[in-house]
Amino acid sequence: METKSTLTKTSDTQKTVRIIGAEAVVKCLLAEGQTLGYGYPGGAIMPVYDELYKYQDQFTHILTRHEQGAIHAAQGHARVTGDVGIVFATSGPGATNLVTGIADAQIDSTPLVCITGQVASHLLGTDAFQETDIVGISTPVTKWNYQITKASEIPGVFAKAFYIAKSGRPGPVLIDITKDAQLETFDFVYKKCTSIRSYRPIPHYDYNKIKEAATLINTAKKPFIVFGQGVILGAAEQEFKAVIEKAGIPSASTALGLSAINSDHPLHVGMVGMHGHYAPNKLTNECDVLIAIGMRFDDRVTGDLARYATQAKVIHFDIDPAEIDKNVPTTVAVLGDVKETLAELLPLLDTKTHDTWFDQFKKLRAIENKEVIIPQLYPSKEGLTMGEVLKGINIESKGDAIIVSDVGQHQMFACRYADFKKTRSNITSGGLGTMGFALPAAIGAKLGAPDREVVAIIGDGGYQMTCNELGTILQTKAAVKIVVLNNGYLGMVRQWQELFFDKRYASTEMISPDFVKLADAYDIEAVRVSKREDLPGAIKKMMASDQAFFLEVIIEKEDNIFPMIPTGSSVSEVRLK
Repeated sequence: METKSTLTKTSDTQKTVRIIGAEAVVKCLLAEGQTLGYGYPGGAIMPVYDELYKYQDQFTHILTRHEQGAIHAAQGHARVTGDVGIVFATSGPGATNLVTGIADAQIDSTPLVCITGQVASHLLGTDAFQETDIVGISTPVTKWNYQITKASEIPGVFAKAFYIAKSGRPGPVLIDITKDAQLETFDFVYKKCTSIRSYRPIPHYDYNKIKEAATLINTAKKPFIVFGQGVILGAAEQEFKAVIEKAGIPSASTALGLSAINSDHPLHVGMVGMHGHYAPNKLTNECDVLIAIGMRFDDRVTGDLARYATQAKVIHFDIDPAEIDKNVPTTVAVLGDVKETLAELLPLLDTKTHDTWFDQFKKLRAIENKEVIIPQLYPSKEGLTMGEVLKGINIESKGDAIIVSDVGQHQMFACRYADFKKTRSNITSGGLGTMGFALPAAIGAKLGAPDREVVAIIGDGGYQMTCNELGTILQTKAAVKIVVLNNGYLGMVRQWQELFFDKRYASTEMISPDFVKLADAYDIEAVRVSKREDLPGAIKKMMASDQAFFLEVIIEKEDNIFPMIPTGSSVSEVRLK
């Protein structure tokens, strides 16, 4: 077996390199412009790690403390950069520990290339040590996967994997490589993939459909836009802004669509969904034309589908044909790259303001301000609220920070109250709702965007699922700002128990360790705040630090997140309390 690269001339313009499969893996990554990845080594992928060691001047590997931490970090990296996130894991439990993150990336359209080691090909199907059929397991939650048993397959499979992961609607792919394929020698040459027969990632748009959409919008009296992450994934922020400003249409975001436009844009009327803002939820069922852009009509957005916008003509802009008519029937479906379709729509739109319609949003927003927002941001009660913590962070960050939130009440508070002035600033687990996401994702976000401030907003429950990744911060010196909002409960479940289960708090009260001491053990400066007068100074100190910082805020135990649409209810039945 050759262990040193040798060159073989094959033509006047092309050379192949005779190397082992493991080195080819690294060369494929470098050929795709990748310089950083996350992972955890083990026996079946050890040859690849040996080559990563040799190429450490060209490729940085981040050793996380768990494979789930690795894939969430890669997700955070991909979400802030728009590039593909890279993950390594060994066979068996190493590979299966990636599955939650893969499923999360699939539903949130995050591009990943996951590389797993596998037992030698002659052992496949024998129940060998740490053998698991990760291709079979991951098939439902990957955009594409493949098992490599011959080294010669590596260049073509990797090229295809990168193309699939980042083209069209992005998503995760998984490449499983047997150990003998990693050690086998072959003649390596790499060619990027630019097309695959029968795979059309961007459907050709129908200009007539765009004209139909424009006609509906121009004649609408009460048009309303709901936009999602598709605007961000399609890099269509400027086109989207131009469309809403010309047409004067009130526009609300899904949770993942936040930061596509500035939070304070005058046409941004808030967030829709179960814990979204009062006005956009209520008025969804009063608009005459509903324009959905880069969103998938998730159940958290629609509530009871039978009572969702039934009075409206629905226009749906999306890149994925599978989303059209999946949940909500459309009047006009505009398939294609939203950056292109919105650019074609813009000159067809009339310039309007819709002042009377917009006044309805203002009136309902005033009600929400009085009943919910002001009591959250300027509370009269003694206990601290999650909203006022977000307000303090806004003051210090001026809306420029990347906010990475975990899953629970604090997530919805972050989505509702954080200010976003730049795109790709709201990183959270949307569709899968993965607790434990935020800390590793924040590490990946910081390493992916080192010049931006990254603040992780986490509950005491989710924090304890992946707080071992403090070790990754210790080793990388990633300057993540960690805010744990500690109410002593699994807060979202407790809120539901309070409202719908007669306050039977079954298995939701949580006793936690001393988080400040834990942070100190990882050499991270830490502060705990329980009094209102201490909060501004603590946030200021945290945001001024050029290193990792941990802030624990003791929150009132029954600080609930409102508005709220109960499960099975219509969006019109949104509750303020």
